[in-house]
Amino acid sequence: VQLQASGGGLVQTGGSLRLSCAASGRTFGTYTTGWFRQAPGKEREFAAAINWSDDSTYYADSVKGRFTISRDNAKNTVYLQMDSLKPEDTAVYYCARKRGGVVRRTAEYTGWGQGTLVTVSS
Repeated sequence: VQLQASGGGLVQTGGSLRLSCAASGRTFGTYTTGWFRQAPGKEREFAAAINWSDDSTYYADSVKGRFTISRDNAKNTVYLQMDSLKPEDTAVYYCARKRGGVVRRTAEYTGWGQGTLVTVSS
């Protein structure tokens, strides 16, 4: 099952965006879901994740205090609220999921979709 990320766009430095991650036909109930990003010319990196069992959250140091991951099981959607955006946050953002607890390695996750582009202008 591929996940669909949406909500990206162009925003000025200091602005906010909320990304959504949806899985059609399947729930996130027993999956840990992660947000990752890939800037031009760079490798895909971990941004945030939410643990399936207790909703505990984990963040990369680069986004901690500015991004918030959450999920709405009734809507079968995971969100990434991004505040105080910086030009270095410019990237394609992807969501993916895995069984079990949170890890930061991208190779552990599946269900990668197309991603959504976030561009932060200076």
